[in-house]
Amino acid sequence: MSPTNNEIEKRLWAAADQLWANSNLRPSEFSTPVLGLIFLRYADHKFTDAEAKLAKVGDGGGRRKIGKLDYQAMGVLYLPEEGRFSRIQNLPEGADLAKAVINAMKAIEAENEELKDVLPKTYNRLDNSTLIELFRTLGSVPMDIEGDAFGKIYEYFLGKFAIKEGQKGGEFFTPTSIVKLIVEVIEPFHGLIYDPACGSGGMFVQSARFVENHKKNPSSEISIYGQERVAETIRLCKMNLAVHGLSGDIRQGNTYYEDLHKSTSNGKGGKFDFVMANPPFNVSGVDKEKIKDDPRFRLGMPSTDIANYIWIQAFYHTLNNKGRAGFVMANSAADARGSELEIRKKLIQSGDVDVMISIGPNFFYTVTLPCTLWFFDRGKPRELKDKVLFLDARHIFRQIDRAHRDFAPEQIEFLSNIVRLYRGEKIELEKGSESLMKEHFGSKFEKYADVPGLCKVTTVKEIETQGWSLNPGRYVGVAERGEDEFDFAERLEELNEELETLNAEARVLEEQIAENLGGLLGKTL
Repeated sequence: MSPTNNEIEKRLWAAADQLWANSNLRPSEFSTPVLGLIFLRYADHKFTDAEAKLAKVGDGGGRRKIGKLDYQAMGVLYLPEEGRFSRIQNLPEGADLAKAVINAMKAIEAENEELKDVLPKTYNRLDNSTLIELFRTLGSVPMDIEGDAFGKIYEYFLGKFAIKEGQKGGEFFTPTSIVKLIVEVIEPFHGLIYDPACGSGGMFVQSARFVENHKKNPSSEISIYGQERVAETIRLCKMNLAVHGLSGDIRQGNTYYEDLHKSTSNGKGGKFDFVMANPPFNVSGVDKEKIKDDPRFRLGMPSTDIANYIWIQAFYHTLNNKGRAGFVMANSAADARGSELEIRKKLIQSGDVDVMISIGPNFFYTVTLPCTLWFFDRGKPRELKDKVLFLDARHIFRQIDRAHRDFAPEQIEFLSNIVRLYRGEKIELEKGSESLMKEHFGSKFEKYADVPGLCKVTTVKEIETQGWSLNPGRYVGVAERGEDEFDFAERLEELNEELETLNAEARVLEEQIAENLGGLLGKTL
């Protein structure tokens, strides 16, 4: 019986992790070369498969010789002989593997313009014995492996390296189950997809997989656009796309100050059908003077030194008039006061706020705090225009280890099905969510219904009575419990979340007091 893809991922990671443990390299110094070798193995696998198919066509009988264009027509990267994983793997004992891999990466870049300056070339940091073991490990992946296996291996390693790298890892990797939930809610079947804080490209990969799962070809259905500040992260993203057989227009720039894809039309509307992102939370120090006339921020400039509502406006204004957005945001943004409340009020009154989902703690590798997923829909049907679906998913999770959680596939499907019921769409049960649907919505689960402690559809008028808060906890209430069902850890999480919101409000008040005091002192001098 052949091993499953999941077993292969775990076996490969265990071997690579052991090699890293015995090296003197930092995680970031080890991760990029290893991800590059996964890419190289993938490219060779795809090229070998295409080579066999093209060979059946033959080059005799007066036909032209098979060449680079034939491979590209099949959606396969063209590999010169020097760029083949199999060639390097079969070099004689004692050969300089680092030099061979670096030359392979250069040769591949020379033949594939979209990969220019993308592939890693730091293999001289790894000693020859480590490279030999890595080639042996990756070479053990069976050639008849099915589906998007190398893409999944790449994703698996990205996630593991993100954990190893701690804070830096969180800058380039969003946990896959969070990304999958965002994708399932915004349903990117067809159109232009944009991530202005794209990291290693997880949003794009899961969007393509969503399209595939619905029996379509991602290359013909979606177009990928991204922006990212860090050059090294852009390289990870482009490799990630390539290893999944995807390509996109990924540019380096600071999204606060640069709109490299010209995402808005002079304030007349956005360009994109779908926007997805996991921006950095609570960033300070953005130069507002530089961006005060930018049409992406025309709902107003937040007076606080926190960039959350700069990001939120950027997502909103890059959507076209039928576009949907889904993004991760700090919990404090849902209840922020002052100028941020005024911006949020305008968004709610537009009718384009669609769904809000509370996520519990420990889903991210760099912070333990909970977060909220926001969803906009600028093409909402009239009957839903004055409504918002609030979902409290803080008590829904799968415990991975003591410090980390994620969503199981059936939990993602369950939460997405609640949104589908709210929208009047057909639900999906392929991932095993039927028992959860029956538990919360009865045996038929044909129509949406508010469920205390889980979900509630609320009108804009009701939201106004709650001070324009978009915190799901204010609306969904709590599920009924017996007296003996008090959960101390759960209550502690809720109090911590409340404290986070109060701290954010306190920072705003401190700034206002300092500003007013400065004005008063200026008048007396």
